[in-house]
Amino acid sequence: MPVRGIRGATTATANSAEAIVEATAELLAELIGLNGVDREEVAFAYFTTTLDLDAEFPALAARRMGWTGVPLLCGNDMVVPGPNPRSVARCIRILLLYNTDRAQSEMRSAYLRGAQAIRADLDRTAGELNIL
Repeated sequence: MPVRGIRGATTATANSAEAIVEATAELLAELIGLNGVDREEVAFAYFTTTLDLDAEFPALAARRMGWTGVPLLCGNDMVVPGPNPRSVARCIRILLLYNTDRAQSEMRSAYLRGAQAIRADLDRTAGELNIL
C-alpha cells in the first residue's frame, strides 16, 4: 500500500501552549475530515513552527487526540534571507503521511486562518481548503 502525503498550515493566536495546541488540533481535525484518515493508517506526522512559536510542541495536539502509536516530530521552519511573501507569523505547518490506496491527486490540503497567505493559489475548486 502506498504512503501519501497531506500538507496543511494554520496560525496560532498567541505564543502560548493553549493557542498552539488549539490551532494544531483544529488543523488536524480538518485534514482528517477532508481525507477520511483513520488513525491506524497514519504513518508519520511532521510539525514545524515559525521561530516565534516555542511555548509548546504542536505534536501534543495529536497525542491528545489519541495518536499514541504514531511517530511524531517537531521542528522549526527555515528562515530564508530577504523578503518572503509566504512568510507568516505564528505559523504551524503539518506534513502528514498515511497509508492509503487513494491517489496522491485525491489528497486534500488545508490552509487555515492566517496561513492562507502561504498558498493563496489554492481553493476549493482545486480540491484544497482555505478557511478564515
